[in-house]
Amino acid sequence: MSTVMESSMSQEIINLEDKHGAHNYHPLPVVLAKGEGVYVWDVDGKKYFDFLSAYSAVNQGHCHPKITQALIDQAQTLALTSRAFYNDSLGVYEKYITEYFGFDKVLPMNTGAEAVETAIKLARKWGYEKKGVAENDAKIIVCEGNFHGRTTTIVSFSTDPDANKNFGPFTPGFIKIPYNNLEALENALNQENVVAFLVEPIQGEAGVFVPNEDFLSGARELCSKYKSLFIADEVQTGIARTGSLLAVCGNCSCESKCEKQSTYSTPDILILGKALSGGVYPVSAVLANNHIMEVIKPGQHGSTFGGNPIAAKVAIAALEVVLEEQLALNARKLGNIFRAEMNRIIESTDLILKVRGKGLLNAIIVNDTEESQTAWNLCVALKENGLLAKPTHGNIIRFAPPLVITESQLMECVAIIEKTIREF
Repeated sequence: MSTVMESSMSQEIINLEDKHGAHNYHPLPVVLAKGEGVYVWDVDGKKYFDFLSAYSAVNQGHCHPKITQALIDQAQTLALTSRAFYNDSLGVYEKYITEYFGFDKVLPMNTGAEAVETAIKLARKWGYEKKGVAENDAKIIVCEGNFHGRTTTIVSFSTDPDANKNFGPFTPGFIKIPYNNLEALENALNQENVVAFLVEPIQGEAGVFVPNEDFLSGARELCSKYKSLFIADEVQTGIARTGSLLAVCGNCSCESKCEKQSTYSTPDILILGKALSGGVYPVSAVLANNHIMEVIKPGQHGSTFGGNPIAAKVAIAALEVVLEEQLALNARKLGNIFRAEMNRIIESTDLILKVRGKGLLNAIIVNDTEESQTAWNLCVALKENGLLAKPTHGNIIRFAPPLVITESQLMECVAIIEKTIREF
């Protein structure tokens, strides 16, 4: 009787979404009601390991007490003023985040897509006013397989038919090149009116594609050579996810704020979001130095909620947690263990072809076509065994647990994955 009631409760909630919500997502059939650290619980009380982390927004773990307390305290004091007035939190946050990542200025926004749009506008305006490109002629280089958001401008340069079919007409001004191809990048940079190269240091949504060791540093050098901006979209890969504070840091072992800027592929514009708030509030940011940021003047760009007091306090707390709990170090160490364990499993099964990733952003490639349901069915089986993950691009399963996961918890998850694969 209890099982029937539990199933009925979940199904009723699923039916509500199905009836009253737009069908723009295809969720795994589980209804979550609670989260803490690396765990989530469904409405029936079953506990799961979260191996998606809200697409890497919950790097600091679900409901981190320090971050949630910052949210509560500020929400009870002052939530929103708009930017029509100063507030007593924003300047403190701006100083903190710019020093944290080593930039002169920050432009605060709310969502990752908003931050990408901001970076595009900033790069174009810089191109017209600083590089001397004729107005409306600016071009930005992007990579095939990219995922930078869902706005009309962003899907204009997507190569995923699901993202842009029947959403045109599209915004012009973008050059698409293969990912991880420095020769193609240089050929594109050599064209007229190019102002920037926008890239994910690791392509997450495309299936966790990690570029060659020299790609990001080479891209940085080429952008400098051709006097174009290097824009790093670290919305998903940033905030310690890949084993360093930023994915463009490469293998930098710095565990504090970015004090070794000369050792990594410093972008001209850095885009952050998701884990910038630990997942408790929409917070994103665009960081750049003065010679770029100064092209934006009053009235030319903004957001009612961008830079609000809650966002400021939450982001400071979220970034402090990353340093205090050494999450980059943990992600680097446990990521190496995880990939070693996956490779061990792969040696004895035909179901999984390979594992790839960096830090705790990883994916396994299922031995079937993108059109198959194998990866989806495997994720359903993982759910039944107490671990939540989600396919991307049909035959790829992304594994990205909160960075607060311990080695013993990780090995529990490895055991669940191995058991599920062997029984599948």
